[in-house]
Amino acid sequence: MPFPDLTPETAPPAARRALEAVTERLGYRPAAVARLAASPHALDGFLKISAIFDACTLDPLSREVVIMTMATRNDCHVCVAMHTAKLTSLDAEPALVAALRDGTEAPLPDERLESVRRFTLAVLASAGAVDDADLRDFLAYGYTEQNALEVVLGIGAYTLSTLANRLTGAPVDEQLADFVG
Repeated sequence: MPFPDLTPETAPPAARRALEAVTERLGYRPAAVARLAASPHALDGFLKISAIFDACTLDPLSREVVIMTMATRNDCHVCVAMHTAKLTSLDAEPALVAALRDGTEAPLPDERLESVRRFTLAVLASAGAVDDADLRDFLAYGYTEQNALEVVLGIGAYTLSTLANRLTGAPVDEQLADFVG
């Protein structure tokens, strides 16, 4: 495998502090992060952009809808498991989690969150040139123009993550085994 799981001792010097910080924060070193460390810039970029996305004005469940939409669209089993765990920690309804994991176009059980999923898919399908009706639909559920741009931010963060995880062949960590399948 050309992308081994790096450690603070084997990673490029510029990635070591980030690896240590992630390990300390999570209590383990995710393989996805250990492999992304082969590029300190990619690792640093993902950690920064995902932290910015986590701090945006979209509520936590709406952010997870964006992430899970990207994870299932890009077939990233690591992200699906990780964000199933996150949804579980947020006490998301099991029907919502199941629908997001399914990744089909069947509507989510929550109309407001479904508007986020539809808007995310519209942004992706149109490369950002969503039509006025798609934007109006998203805004009709109480979201704002700022939130629309934050969806784009989430798409950027999790395009990086999902594609890097697939490129590096990152496996699902044993800590997430209960959230697979």
